Amino acid sequence: MKILSILTTLLLVGSLTAQSLQGDVLIKNGTVITITDGIKENTDVLIKNGKIKSIGEGLSAGDQVKVIDADGMYVMPGIIDAHSHAGIDVVNEPTAPITAEVFVGDVINPYAVSLYRALAGGVTVSHAMHGSANAIGGQCETMKHHFGEEDPEAFKMQGAPRTIKFALGENPMRVHGEGNGIQPKSRMGIEQVFRKGFSEALEYQKAWKKYSSGGANVAPAYDLRKQALVDILNGDIIIHCHSYRADEILMLMNVLEDYGVNKICFQHVNEGFKVAPELAAFGAHASVFADWWAYKFEVYYSTAYNAAILTRNNVITSINSDSGELIRHLYHEAGKTQKYGDLTDNEALKLITLHPAIQLGIEDRVGSLEVGKDGDVAVFKNHPLSIYAVPQYTIVDGLVRFDINEDPADMRMDLNPDETIPAFHEIDAHDHHRCMEGAFESLFSHH
Repeated sequence: MKILSILTTLLLVGSLTAQSLQGDVLIKNGTVITITDGIKENTDVLIKNGKIKSIGEGLSAGDQVKVIDADGMYVMPGIIDAHSHAGIDVVNEPTAPITAEVFVGDVINPYAVSLYRALAGGVTVSHAMHGSANAIGGQCETMKHHFGEEDPEAFKMQGAPRTIKFALGENPMRVHGEGNGIQPKSRMGIEQVFRKGFSEALEYQKAWKKYSSGGANVAPAYDLRKQALVDILNGDIIIHCHSYRADEILMLMNVLEDYGVNKICFQHVNEGFKVAPELAAFGAHASVFADWWAYKFEVYYSTAYNAAILTRNNVITSINSDSGELIRHLYHEAGKTQKYGDLTDNEALKLITLHPAIQLGIEDRVGSLEVGKDGDVAVFKNHPLSIYAVPQYTIVDGLVRFDINEDPADMRMDLNPDETIPAFHEIDAHDHHRCMEGAFESLFSHH
């Protein structure tokens, strides 16, 4: 009976925790940018139990429901960052060219104030990625920004498809070829890491099928790394691949075609504009910077028209941050595509809402304001693509997680009395994009 009582208590606590992540709110009189159904003036959005219940004029709710007067403001879907390292304590497992068995969902840091800063920029969902030290890195985590919760599980977007990090070019070459003297030391070697990994995964899958059908008396040794690659081959994991050069992008599409894999989003993809028709024909997606390049040799050449060119070639394109600083300004980054490419308001906003949702396989829940979708909303003073845009409220699953009028001076949850808050955003130039954070310290510390 005592054990039963404990289990009942745990179930109740779990139920209460789940309920605490959903809320009710009524946003009144805003200019509602739905993304999928046009712009609606003087319109209300009612969120009940964490879901959008109604969008229309003159909506009402019970006395207990929080009301936000958005008169003169703009209401849009919560912004989604398809490439982030915010909210995780470890970025790289740089010990082998393939580390598909590791999972950044195991190292979520609920106290990371970077998540609150993201909320202050209207970002409700981010894709916390493994770094780019490996040709095939670890599995990633799609996170809801429930900052204020202390349970790491509260940040995981339940039901979101699994994703994994791949990387091309200099980073895996430096870490493994130059750092450890093993393959890959060249771009040729990176291709063979993929082919060897997939071939071994097929043999592993074949061995399990043989055992399952009674063709073998002893089960193969379970291998989480190979199983993850099998899941990629079976379409159960979406690849997100760090990439820059056009030749390497074409190479990986050729490899994936040979193995029947078609779920991939190329990240950074600075030379994507050179192969935009090929990306579209393959069905590959692209998540790009608005105007970052020339920060290392293989990124020497790009263009601020990249996102627009990809969009005009019917490639599902998003703009990401890969930065704890830039994540707060993604609406400004999207606005740059109107100067460089003349994208419409809706096309530009899709780059930070619906398109990253599609790339993460969560477009049925977020990315646009539609009845039945999650109550993830950003409310702006001035149009979100204006240089004068200022986020006022950020709502996640119906709960207000950021309110500019109630914004405390210090939102850290793990206060250190000896720590001071810098007056500027400090960043280590070595880990500028965080993609290589921790890779060199562990590998080269003995040199």
